[in-house]
Amino acid sequence: MDALTGLLDGPRARGAFLLRSVLDPPWSVRVEDRAPLTVVAMVRGTAWIVPEGGAPVRLGPGDVAVTRGPDPYTVADDPGTPPQVVIHPGQRCATPDGVDLAQAMHLGVRTWGNSPDGAAVMLTGTYQLDGAVSRRLLDALPTLLVLADDAWDCPVVPLLAAEIVKDEPGQEAVLDRLLDLLLIAVLRAWFSRPEAAAPAWYRALGDPVVGRALRMLHNNPAHPWTVAGLASETGLSRAALARRFTDLVGEPPMAFLTGWRLALAADLLREPEVTVGAVARQVGYGSAFALSTAFKRVHGVSPQQHRAGVPG
Repeated sequence: MDALTGLLDGPRARGAFLLRSVLDPPWSVRVEDRAPLTVVAMVRGTAWIVPEGGAPVRLGPGDVAVTRGPDPYTVADDPGTPPQVVIHPGQRCATPDGVDLAQAMHLGVRTWGNSPDGAAVMLTGTYQLDGAVSRRLLDALPTLLVLADDAWDCPVVPLLAAEIVKDEPGQEAVLDRLLDLLLIAVLRAWFSRPEAAAPAWYRALGDPVVGRALRMLHNNPAHPWTVAGLASETGLSRAALARRFTDLVGEPPMAFLTGWRLALAADLLREPEVTVGAVARQVGYGSAFALSTAFKRVHGVSPQQHRAGVPG
């Protein structure tokens, strides 16, 4: 399991909120849904995204933006247009003074706006991610990132635009997977750019030795790994691997493994039918007690409390 797979495997898109917006100016939408991650793809026309306390960023046809919550932001035809719609948690849309707009702006299957032939068409996909695995990558993202149409090559946006308005059996699953593909493509392209400031462990995946060690830890966290075992697999001495790993990743191999195991555990514990003992075995702890001890030391709550939503 690599870094991007870790982002989407487990708390990946499942019944994600997807919407096609068709709008004529003047229009302005204030988004206060507190969603951890939202993808906005511009299909036609232009829009401005205005992050809370940040500079407005223009989107043109083919541009894709990713916003990282929970801070609010505004999407509008012009940065100066006052909000006419507010999106609340649960994707409830209303006027700024609270009048519900769900029916008034309904334009068809997963389509919403103020004009069926509006100048601006954009696709929005919202994740409700809260898994600890995801935090490793989400915390590395800026509040807002934008990929211009000419900065990458991805066929997913036209496909998503065609599929989002269909109402066929299994359509939610199709849209979820397309949203995942779009997000993965965006993140791949973004982290390849020098301004992305990718986290050290992500950059280290490109190192022929440390990258191999990271992939082994990612792919098989339940294995009883030791620095000596990793060194044997990568062809370096134990001291050389430990030094190179720490220099590139920012922490020793076993410290990284502990963080990865506990992040996986935090995510797996969201599944109500899975026992703490089963999670412990899956992430490399010999018993539920051993996992509970490590989990509480790092997260400040027990696995059971974490599952119940008690904040750490």
